[in-house]
Parts: sequence; C-alpha cells; structure tokens
Amino acid sequence: MSARNRQEYDHLIKLLLIGDSGVGKSCLLLRFSDDTFTTSFITTIGIDFKIKSIHLDNKWVKLQVWDTAGQERFRTITSAYYRGAMGILLVYDVTDEGSFKNVRNWMQNIEQHASEKVNKILVGNKSDMGKDRRTVSYGAGEQLAREYGIPFFETSAKTGSNVEEVFHCISRNVLQRLKQEEEMGAATPPPLPNFKIGHQRESFKAKKHSSCC
Repeated sequence: MSARNRQEYDHLIKLLLIGDSGVGKSCLLLRFSDDTFTTSFITTIGIDFKIKSIHLDNKWVKLQVWDTAGQERFRTITSAYYRGAMGILLVYDVTDEGSFKNVRNWMQNIEQHASEKVNKILVGNKSDMGKDRRTVSYGAGEQLAREYGIPFFETSAKTGSNVEEVFHCISRNVLQRLKQEEEMGAATPPPLPNFKIGHQRESFKAKKHSSCC
C-alpha cells in the first residue's frame, strides 16, 4: 500500500467561514461540499463543519471547513475556533449593506483571536440577486479587500458562481504561505546555545576539585 493510499491526502487545511447571520455561509459550504442549495436552511447554532478533499497543484488537499454562527450570542463560542485556523473566508451579503459594514468588526475579531499570519479572503455572496436588490457594489467590495490586502470574490451559493474558485484560492494561498515558512525555517541556522560563563567556570572548578579527591 502506497503512502498516498494510507494517508489519503498530502495536506490538511483548516478553514473558517465567518460573517453576519444570514449572509449565506452555510449555503456556500453546502454548495462547495455537496453541490446542492436550499432556501430553507436552518440558522447555524454555534459551530458546524464539513470535510472535502480537492486536487490542487498536483496535491491532494483535505479541507476541514468550519461554519460559524453569526449571531452575537455565539461570538464567545466561535472565537475559540479562530485559533488554529489556517485560512478565513469573511462573507457578507451584497443585498445587506449592514453585513458589509460589519466586515471591519469581523476583521477586528480575526486580529484579536486568529494567528497573525492567517490567510484571509473577502466574499460578497448572493451575486445572483438583481440590481434592484443589491446595496453593495462590486467596486465597494473590491476596494475594501484592497484596503486589507486580501483577495476578493463575489459568489452565488444558489447558482454556484465562483464558489469553488473561492475555496481553491484561499487553499492555494495557505499552501504557498506554508511552503514559504518551511523554506525560511530550513534556511535559518539554529540558534547558538546560550552559555553562561560564570556557570561554566563554576562547573569546571567543581569537576576539577572532585577529580583531585
């Protein structure tokens, strides 16, 4: 049996979906994992997750995607899941300007709870809605993402537009970062031992004294 068959994947990546309640995080995850969509989705209570393996850059990548509740009363529960997240998808609803404005609050949560190097991506969901329903333009989302220096996509969980692309993009960015960190770690020489001169002299004296007895 090959190592590939025993392990079944080359990399394991933990992703986190965050954003206001009702922006479509669970629908995005369902579309990505099962390629299905439902309009009668029950609000996430606390935390849910799905696992899916994808083939990315000639590697098998196992994604563990955590779907968090957007309600304020669950923030203390979900904050624990920021730790260890390797990539975060920050989702807002293009028909809900309030969810877009709250992106800044979610970014503060990321800075407070997540790793400093965590990869992030901004996602404007429900792009299938007509112009009469839209309250956040594509340009506004793109500008905000540029401000934070992160990628930006508009998606539709209903039609599947850009859903796979979003998950592939954040996963590829995580892999690239991990590879760079690994290369930097290999190139950095190990630190020299921190000898204490006084302590070394005392040890030498003690050893010399014992050998004379």
